[in-house]
Amino acid sequence: MGRFIYGSSHSKIEIEDRALTHLQHVIGNKLRRREGFFFTWREDVSVGGGRRTVWIHPEADLEFKYHGSRSPTLSRPWLEALTSAANAASGLYLVPEPAAQAGAGEEALTG
Repeated sequence: MGRFIYGSSHSKIEIEDRALTHLQHVIGNKLRRREGFFFTWREDVSVGGGRRTVWIHPEADLEFKYHGSRSPTLSRPWLEALTSAANAASGLYLVPEPAAQAGAGEEALTG
């Protein structure tokens, strides 16, 4: 399990490394275009449950901390689904990875 850490308040969420790599790619692309957006996640019951939303912007202090040392292969369909969510008015949230179609859409890219 990796960790996404946001801002000086150190808002954080634990996310599986493969999912975190995909989020990092999508967030990085949005920020390179200087686009701000909301990012929402569900809080663990150990910290009270519910959900948290933060405003991601080019000046934001972001950290992506990974448990493992290997970068996973990126899934184009998952990147597209996450990008679509990030471009919507409601903002980015972790959508499930689309079902693999015999390896279609897989790229040998690393995060």
